[in-house]
Amino acid sequence: MNNIEKLHSLGQSIWFDNIERKLLENGDLAAMISRGEIRGITSNPSIFNHAISNSQDYENALIPLAKTGKSKKEIYEALAVADIQAACDLFNPLYEQTRGEDGYVSFEVSPYLAKDSKGTIVEARRLWGLVGRPNLMIKIPATREGLPAITKAIAEGINVNITLIFSIDRYKQVMDAYMTGLEKRLEAGNPIDHVASVASFFVSRIDSNVDGRLQDLVDEGKILLIRARELFGKIAIANAKLAFDLHKKFFSGERWENLKFKDGKIQRALWASTSTKNPDYPDTMYVDELIGPNTINTVPPQTLVAFADHGSPELTLEVDLNGAKIAMDDLAFCGISMKEVTNELEDQGVKSFSDAFTALLESIEEKRIGLF
Repeated sequence: MNNIEKLHSLGQSIWFDNIERKLLENGDLAAMISRGEIRGITSNPSIFNHAISNSQDYENALIPLAKTGKSKKEIYEALAVADIQAACDLFNPLYEQTRGEDGYVSFEVSPYLAKDSKGTIVEARRLWGLVGRPNLMIKIPATREGLPAITKAIAEGINVNITLIFSIDRYKQVMDAYMTGLEKRLEAGNPIDHVASVASFFVSRIDSNVDGRLQDLVDEGKILLIRARELFGKIAIANAKLAFDLHKKFFSGERWENLKFKDGKIQRALWASTSTKNPDYPDTMYVDELIGPNTINTVPPQTLVAFADHGSPELTLEVDLNGAKIAMDDLAFCGISMKEVTNELEDQGVKSFSDAFTALLESIEEKRIGLF
């Protein structure tokens, strides 16, 4: 049994944090699915920006779209939807085989709508209908404004991947939004057995932010380097472990049991942003340290290769929970507020995706204009 097979046997699914046309056309994605390496796929504006702007793979499809007079946004959408539909079709046998546990493909609403509840649900409905695949997940950011849209989408039977979750408090709101959506759907007399959701809890960006703050305190002489070293690279994993502990508590008890009795699907935690940003850290640490049942890790290509080669597939997610609590307490003692960290990261995440989307549209416009 190889590393990825063992990981799956421990109850964690690997999803692929990448989509590009050449993988769909050359058979590589189909082969990865067939070999059991990946059990789902995620995308975001940054991924599509890289795929479409930095390759020639979309030129043949882009040219006829441009010649029909479509706008840059219409061209992007046509290209992206075609990729998403093709990926959904490749994953559909796995979706059927696992009865809707895996085999999903995620497609994000416009990042420009991150602070617009009404606009988000309108966009979610439109994209859900446009793609027209049961194993699609619409990605909605876990901003304060995104929460009502999440509940409404779930109530309408739309699968949702809730993204850009950084804080434990916001994660609690996300789980509540999902359950409320299921409850509203039942109240309307609709079944919930085919409605699925995952909660994308971001990991490595936490360490990048916190490590920088710790180093600043060291440089300012406010804490000793030896104290900072005890916390470097520790907070992201501690935060995720405490989030999963909350997840276990949330998906137990009478409220969840009532939904489970009606065939409600548990909202799985999905660890996102799991490539290692700091070259001093092991390249598989955000996979190795967060392995547990009923979870997903969505990995970029380089992390998938690294884990297959030298990862450590052992149950780790619920190990040393007390140590995670102590690390968070020590961080607060140093004067670093996790609320400030996670608020900043959410704002940066929304801006990053918006900037990537803008760059993508500008790249398409340049190509469109260049044809005439």
